[in-house]
Amino acid sequence: MGQTMAQLPYHYGVKLRVFPSTEQKRLIKRNSDASRFIYNEMNGMNRELYRLKQVKIPIALVQQRIQTLKQRLKHPATGISNLHGWLNDPELDSLMKANAIKNYHNAWKLFRKVHQAGTPAFHKRRTEQTYQSACLYAKKVKTPNMLTGSVRLLDPRHIQIPKLGRLRFKGCPAKLLQNAQTIRIGTVTLSMDATGRYYVSLQLASEQSFVTTPVQATHEEVGIDLNLDNFLTDSTGNVVANPRYYRSMKNRLAKAQRKLSRRATRAKKDHRILRKSANYQRQRLVVANLQRKVANQRHNFLQLLSTTLIKNHDLVVAEELRSKNMLRNHALAMSISDVGWRIFLGMLAYKADLYDRKFITVNPRNTTQTCSHCQFVMGTKGTHKLTLKDRDWTCPRCQTHHIRDWNAAKNILAKGLARA
Repeated sequence: MGQTMAQLPYHYGVKLRVFPSTEQKRLIKRNSDASRFIYNEMNGMNRELYRLKQVKIPIALVQQRIQTLKQRLKHPATGISNLHGWLNDPELDSLMKANAIKNYHNAWKLFRKVHQAGTPAFHKRRTEQTYQSACLYAKKVKTPNMLTGSVRLLDPRHIQIPKLGRLRFKGCPAKLLQNAQTIRIGTVTLSMDATGRYYVSLQLASEQSFVTTPVQATHEEVGIDLNLDNFLTDSTGNVVANPRYYRSMKNRLAKAQRKLSRRATRAKKDHRILRKSANYQRQRLVVANLQRKVANQRHNFLQLLSTTLIKNHDLVVAEELRSKNMLRNHALAMSISDVGWRIFLGMLAYKADLYDRKFITVNPRNTTQTCSHCQFVMGTKGTHKLTLKDRDWTCPRCQTHHIRDWNAAKNILAKGLARA
């Protein structure tokens, strides 16, 4: 028996832009709506079951309903499909149903593990569309790869997907096309964003590394201090400026959003549904395109910077960030959201595994207040604590002059080396 996707040592994800026909767009929307319906149906049954269990009086009708709901939740695929016959339509992907059920169970697992996001909520109908499927391989297939599954590459420009058929795509890295015979496809996600662009995301796994040319060891370590004045300062004194993409687009975006709000008000006043209001939808696309441009600029900047750091250092050390707590400061919330620190740290984590590097995070406690030369901590022995306006300072013990962020980066690296 072959290895499962989880058992394979190397994993990779790729997002391709696809260009579906009008009929394929209709099928994507149907499957997206069905996926959302199944998720919400399971959530509704679970909530009803919870409320019925609060009834202390043993009413026969209530007990019967509890047993019915338990049975449906035990076998949701057949229970929901039998109750709602339209889910048996041959246009709907059977693996879409299985993934919708799996995603609901995973939402509960995440709630029990983290206890921060809350219990699973109902998914609202939005402009965006998305659903998940999977790639299956026949038993007679000896070498499962990107060319032999139910989701497979037909050529360097076309992909085959169940129920949708042949789709043209672009944006696949050449290294994946060259090694397609050694790579397997797992979960497949079809999506449409707010601007009407369609994408397919592929979860890939292989027994060989996805890095075709291994990166040589550099024997270099670096600590990075993330801040708002500059995007980051490293332990060697290099400073990366904060591009502030959202702020540069803020005025244009605000003007477009005001126009969108006026058109929404006018449509409601005329008793027109926003979904069918042509003027509103045209302006909604203008706003969505501006937001997508900001997101793409930020994403490109973070990708290039994270790749450079990982390739040029054997060890990268960063501070642990609690973005949720930091966003409570309304004076800094917009600036913190604009820089994308959490996305950046996630990129460093997966690229460290990809390039066989080491990335660790450390507790930032006192990294700013501690002298990197003699380890004296400001705020002790009658000294005052440094505030945000103190951009440079002199250690009262050893008289070393520090630039605040550079000193913090040195302390972060020292903590990382102590743990490594």
